[in-house]
Amino acid sequence: QVQLVESGGGVVQAGGSLILSCAASGSIFSSNVMGWNRQAPGKQRELVATITRGGSTRYADSVKGRFTISRDNAKNTVYLQMNTLKPEDTAVYYCAAKYPSSSSWDYWGQGTQVTVSS
Repeated sequence: QVQLVESGGGVVQAGGSLILSCAASGSIFSSNVMGWNRQAPGKQRELVATITRGGSTRYADSVKGRFTISRDNAKNTVYLQMNTLKPEDTAVYYCAAKYPSSSSWDYWGQGTQVTVSS
């Protein structure tokens, strides 16, 4: 059974940093795209960043230059380093995984809350 377990959320002041981790079990991690999405209250879930097994990354314009996604294939873990956090980054952050042939995410984590105070 595939599981994605996030950790690292919390409350931070504007301008601060947090790092989120997502540990993947099962076979989902080995050859797939991993990513982070977020959903703020009253808003739709949005893509934050993705990373392929080879390390190619993509970011939402709103986080470029502030967030960094990375993965440790030996540990089956993907990370999201978040710097210079803004109140508008407040959201539940979800780890996700998909097979190369999928057009949408196949698996989701349970989410972790990030709150940025002004």
